Amino acid sequence: MSYKTYSFEKLDVYQAARKFKIEIKKMSSQFPKHERFDLISQINRASASISANLAEGSGRSSNFDQAHFTNISYASGLEIIDHLNTALDLSYIKDDKYKALRIQLDGILSKLNALYKYQLKNTNTLKKKLN
Repeated sequence: MSYKTYSFEKLDVYQAARKFKIEIKKMSSQFPKHERFDLISQINRASASISANLAEGSGRSSNFDQAHFTNISYASGLEIIDHLNTALDLSYIKDDKYKALRIQLDGILSKLNALYKYQLKNTNTLKKKLN
């Protein structure tokens, strides 16, 4: 028996967000233990939010609703920038790691922005298909 692969799982941006989430979890596990309930928790939740909101939004019947969840994913990416800045300012990460994560995140944000614009312009919606 096999399982179904959903459309959001095929998106490049979803796959990139999954990889990024793992990178963030690995990086944040090296932060001081006293950050466990603060910065570690916040950056891990924000990174998980990107892929989770893409998944949740894909189940919405209107493109406007889908775009709303893509926008939440985008906002979570912007939140991560602040958390990375904090980690850099506190010397929890080195400049080269910061730059690599920022470049990876910039690619994800660019793809999220393109997906958002597509969702708003697309007239072929799931809602229309169901009616």
